[in-house]
Amino acid sequence: MIDMIRKLIKEDVGFEDITTNALIEAGLEAEAEIISRDDGIIAGVEVAEITCDDFNLDFKPYKLDGDKIRENEIILSIKGNARHILLIERTLLNIMMRMSGIATTTYKLVQKARRYNPNVIIAGTRKTTPGLQWWEKQAIRIGGGDTHRFRLDDCAMIKDNHVSLIGDLEEAIKKVKSYISFTKKIEVEVESVEDAILAARCGADIILLDNMGPSLIKDVIKALERENLRDNVILEASGGIKPDNIDEYAATGVDAISMGFITHSTPVIDLSLEISKI
Repeated sequence: MIDMIRKLIKEDVGFEDITTNALIEAGLEAEAEIISRDDGIIAGVEVAEITCDDFNLDFKPYKLDGDKIRENEIILSIKGNARHILLIERTLLNIMMRMSGIATTTYKLVQKARRYNPNVIIAGTRKTTPGLQWWEKQAIRIGGGDTHRFRLDDCAMIKDNHVSLIGDLEEAIKKVKSYISFTKKIEVEVESVEDAILAARCGADIILLDNMGPSLIKDVIKALERENLRDNVILEASGGIKPDNIDEYAATGVDAISMGFITHSTPVIDLSLEISKI
């Protein structure tokens, strides 16, 4: 993780922080506090600790990842070289604000969905920000959700574009089953009741019900139950699911709901850093 953090800080700084280096003496010691400007779920405290350690700064947390926070609460304090604190300020706040926003949204979605389906999994997708994927996925986990796939090698997912090029869903499943390790699951994206039944019969572990409305999802579940296939697969709903309709999807009885919304449309939790001389 520290290599990724260093890369982001280097991108932000360039050759040097010309303003800080012009104004702040090299040996000046300071103390800073990161303060919440919103209510929510905090995430990124561990990132802050690792970053502070790398810059030889003293670190004291008042909140831990996953804790609820209120407006104007102190999240953590940092003590040490003033130039170092100012050097990491913006990058650290950006990561924490982004992570906290995702964790907060995930937490709210999980709470809402589980009122209608106590065991449903709320997951992210791979619609993440390049360079920030690891932190965004961790934020989903901190908020009580599931990370879903990090990378293409985590799980085989046969999507509509694959089937379009192969020409046959059953053949696509056979080829993937013969190629991957037994340790990997196979997920198949479907858009109809018929393809859901076919995928289940062909040995798919997970069936992704893509852009299906709640009514069609219920039809799929009923059809799989009639064929005695429902218990053989994990059913995941995805596509067009947002905070205002997640309850309808949860109530269908699916096992998981994956949402790109969590990472591509979530607002940040506003945080600020206030610093003073020691």
